[in-house]
Amino acid sequence: MKKYIVFFSFSLLYACSTKSQENNFKEVFTLDKKHTEVSGMIFHQPTQKLWMLQDKGNPSELYVYSVDGTFENTVTVNNQENTDWEDLSQDTNGNIYIGNFGNNDNKRKDLRILKVDGSDLTSNSINTSQETTFYYEDQTDFPPKKSNLLYDCEAFVATNDAFYLFTKNRSKGFDGTFYVYKVPNKNGSFKAKKIATLETCGQYKSCAITGAALNKNGNQIALLTHDKVLLIPFVNDDSFKQENITIKELGHNSQKEAITFKSDKQLFMADESEKGKKGGKVFMLDLN
Repeated sequence: MKKYIVFFSFSLLYACSTKSQENNFKEVFTLDKKHTEVSGMIFHQPTQKLWMLQDKGNPSELYVYSVDGTFENTVTVNNQENTDWEDLSQDTNGNIYIGNFGNNDNKRKDLRILKVDGSDLTSNSINTSQETTFYYEDQTDFPPKKSNLLYDCEAFVATNDAFYLFTKNRSKGFDGTFYVYKVPNKNGSFKAKKIATLETCGQYKSCAITGAALNKNGNQIALLTHDKVLLIPFVNDDSFKQENITIKELGHNSQKEAITFKSDKQLFMADESEKGKKGGKVFMLDLN
């Protein structure tokens, strides 16, 4: 009887998930050799370019590529430290948001999201126009116990009104759990409200959340792991339910940390270079 209950619970968890290897996943170009740690990327609608950033230890810069892989420009973000930049997003007005919320040790108290106005993106040196600082409403210890390291974040999406953050589970005894938080898209300091607890699977290198993207129409979210894309139809805060997740297996495992929609049916993603020997690539997944 006990064995039956365990099997039923596992089946129910993934009952509405599609898990099939995608043959329409392919490499499209190699990044510049200086860009070995790309951790966030958007296909910026107004410029029709790929904008990227690198994470902790790299300059406070954004990098611009054409969709065919030509590196075109470096844009300096003034007066901002790259404490640990982990993701990029955009709103419907073409403004860009930088997620400075990498938190490997779960002890940061200076988590923030930086806004750059879309009208400034033609310059090689830009200032931020908004700074949203936040804290997780349920985190009380900095850091928590190793079994509760659930407050790192490498993935978020922006709407015109709010930010949705998807945490990266670094807990000892990884079980695939991750949290979804909501923060107002405003200048100031705010409590990040937990609106959902979801699960991927039990293997850290395959199932930790490393990136997120929202499509142009604002009705689908893609979450990235090293070898999967999780698709969630998005309407409102109630969209984040386990049964709404569709899983696309990529059939390719690497340190993928950046994802963006080029169109409703095409996703770009990038991986980090591992000691200069492999990685540093941009891939495309065709959802058709």
